[in-house]
Amino acid sequence: MSINATPEYEKAEARYRAATTATDQLDCLREMLRLIPKHKSSEKAQSELKRKISVLTKQLATGGGPSGAVHADPYYIPAGGAGQVAVVGAPNTGKSSIVAAATDAKVKVEPYPYSTPLPTPGMWAWGDVQIELVDTPPFTAEHIEGGMVNLLRLTDVVCVVADAASPESIDQIEETLAVLSAKRIPLFNCPAADIPPDAPLGKPGLLAITHADQVGPDEIATLAELLGGPLVACGLDCTTGAGLENLAENIWRLLNVIRVFTRHPHEKGKLTDPFTLPAGSTVEDLARHIHRDLPDKLKFARIWGESRHGGQQVHRTEVLADRDVVELHE
Repeated sequence: MSINATPEYEKAEARYRAATTATDQLDCLREMLRLIPKHKSSEKAQSELKRKISVLTKQLATGGGPSGAVHADPYYIPAGGAGQVAVVGAPNTGKSSIVAAATDAKVKVEPYPYSTPLPTPGMWAWGDVQIELVDTPPFTAEHIEGGMVNLLRLTDVVCVVADAASPESIDQIEETLAVLSAKRIPLFNCPAADIPPDAPLGKPGLLAITHADQVGPDEIATLAELLGGPLVACGLDCTTGAGLENLAENIWRLLNVIRVFTRHPHEKGKLTDPFTLPAGSTVEDLARHIHRDLPDKLKFARIWGESRHGGQQVHRTEVLADRDVVELHE
């Protein structure tokens, strides 16, 4: 059955067939999944794309091929929580300080450069969700590890860090953005679904400016305007935590996900921890996220939330909103 593929999808498919490395194939498959028309007739094709992505992701994670794994890739960090954010930048910009201030990760915060030899993940408990931050080794125009490029292509959001107290802060941002563009990972101030089709490897991104307490807000805004383009710049003081809430809110916007609580029909006062789903997900998507066979058993659902009639009965095609509470009835 035809999926009514767009020209952009067909171009991505052609790139996939011509790709000669697992990394390039994975890039193309992820782009195909983003561009494939989402309707009933394409569900089988979507599932096959997800299967291929899973296989290649595991191969890259282990450094192995179809015949088996040979070694673990230290640059492969499994995604966790509501989304994964790679914290990147030039040496000594404060990447580790941000991760240490927001998470319990055991990162080294040192006054000398290159104190982070390998990526280190940490979970940021923000409200009722967890966001995964990954502290990464610094890179420069002269050198970036191939594993780092793979990590950035797989992550959900890229956070570029610069130090406002450094006279080289402009150069730090400029160099990092240039390296990313050279590796075909341009950053956009929008969720992944809204990135233009002609930027297949683009990523949602933003700027985090450390030591913002040592400069005024106007200077932070100027840095963003001069070098980040449309990217949002979040000023931070990692010692006091000032600015972290604004950073989290902007990351959440770029992740473009919603929190959905569920409860059992016979346990009215008890809510689960929220499920995180892509914005625009339906009741059926929630059921499938819980268990792949649940949509086949689902009869109806009841929903509580803002601008809803409390406990209203809805169809499986009902689009969910952030912080909805859902009862699934089999």
